Amino acid sequence: MRARLFPSAICALFLLSGLPFIPRLGLENDEALFAAALLPPRAEAYTLMIGHYRVPLMLLNYLGALKAWIYRPLIRAFGTGVWAIRLPMLLAGTASVWLFYRFLHRVAGERAAVIGSGLLAVDSMYLLSSCFDWGPVALQHLLVVGGLVWLMKFWQKRSEAALAGGFFLFGLALWDKALAVWILGGMGAAALVIVPREIRAVLTARRFGIAMLALGIGALPLVWYNVNTHGGTLQGTVNVENGGLKQKAQMLWLTVNGAGLYQFVPYEDSETEHPHAPDTAWERISAALAAVTRSPRSSLQAWAIGAALLLAALARGRDLRAILFAVIAMALAWVQMFFTAGTGSSVHHTILLWPLPQMMVGISFAAASRRLARRAVPVLGIGLAVMMGWGLAVTNAYYAQIARNGGAREWSDAIFPLSAYFSRTHAREIFFADWGMIDSVRLLNRGRLQLGLVGFPGDESAGRPVEPERLQKLIARPDNMFVTHTREFLFFPGVDDKLMRFAAERGYRRESVAVISDSYQRPTFEIYRFLPEALH
Repeated sequence: MRARLFPSAICALFLLSGLPFIPRLGLENDEALFAAALLPPRAEAYTLMIGHYRVPLMLLNYLGALKAWIYRPLIRAFGTGVWAIRLPMLLAGTASVWLFYRFLHRVAGERAAVIGSGLLAVDSMYLLSSCFDWGPVALQHLLVVGGLVWLMKFWQKRSEAALAGGFFLFGLALWDKALAVWILGGMGAAALVIVPREIRAVLTARRFGIAMLALGIGALPLVWYNVNTHGGTLQGTVNVENGGLKQKAQMLWLTVNGAGLYQFVPYEDSETEHPHAPDTAWERISAALAAVTRSPRSSLQAWAIGAALLLAALARGRDLRAILFAVIAMALAWVQMFFTAGTGSSVHHTILLWPLPQMMVGISFAAASRRLARRAVPVLGIGLAVMMGWGLAVTNAYYAQIARNGGAREWSDAIFPLSAYFSRTHAREIFFADWGMIDSVRLLNRGRLQLGLVGFPGDESAGRPVEPERLQKLIARPDNMFVTHTREFLFFPGVDDKLMRFAAERGYRRESVAVISDSYQRPTFEIYRFLPEALH
């Protein structure tokens, strides 16, 4: 009974900590990206024709359509509101906490499992990245940790079914996001370094074949895509970083200490002219707790990792090998991230190293406490309670600031009135002249709108270039609407400027139709159309 009580309690804690965040922020564009495989206008995803059905396999050359497969029945049953979109991923994160407890219990015993999973359950970066899943990362964690649980079962019971199950989940993780190769490669190399003789003792040609077949089946859509595109995943994704290395190191630190999402998810007080006073009972409680704890922005996890590295000297045998496995795997995974161009400078990359830090801390602390006998147990219990309490205080500080100041540009709740505005209008087509809107609007309106992107040569980040002849036809129709961020929030101001010049050269002027503000009175989106200058 006791063995089930703690993991059940921390899973409930994780879930309950995440629920208040679900309705707080706008739907971020990458959070909604999976819908491009389900709803029109369909993105240029890689698909497979089976009879009359077009089956999506890949969204991007490194991002699979697994999440889209999962959400197809969910959208039909529950729609596309924020609860329907975010709750399943929060539940996936909760399940990964449960599985992590089981994994650590198999590896190093109950004490290590309690410490490691307890720290994971209160990690604000793990919670928020699971809840909003803009990486995406929630399925990555679930599949990787689930695979580890199965492999530990194989290790302990020599079950070939468990071996197949573990590698099948690893294959799914690779299909979901090919960047899983970082953590899987790191763990594989670490295992070969730490337990080579044990691996040779259990490795047979039959078992190797089972593992590779299961991995291949799980990753089959990714394999199929790369065979038919001659290595499309590697094209444009495997490049050596030649700048931004300092930023990557800083982001690793910010992710470890829990401050990595400030200035990205919530607005600061200085940026909010009309903050919201606490309204609901939970908001008042949260604000009061934030005032009492002085809204800590950094957890104690960095200190815990430092202490765990020092205390690792007290570990022996199985515990020491497990600690070294976690450290080496984490280091190798991050080195790949560090030297790969365009990765590692955001929380949704560095969080893919989790839960290896908590594994190392949990095993190291547990091993040290056993060496120090009974007198260490109360100290360990108090220390764990303090670290978990502090972690919850950091999470609460995020919530209090989000409730007070709202979501930053990518997370603005103005996306909801923008989507609602278009659902009421009779625009023939709607074109977006900036990044960060089309996938969210597509999902919120369940693909019912005619949407498109406007881009120019050299500005492909905002949208694919549109041929001048077609663009002239688009602006010539007054029932076509164009959308961009207001000047303060633009991602790619050059696109909007070029569109204005293009229209003016052809005798059209821009007419503003509406400005959409967020719930904090910040003008965020502008909707406009074009009219001939002669009508002015």
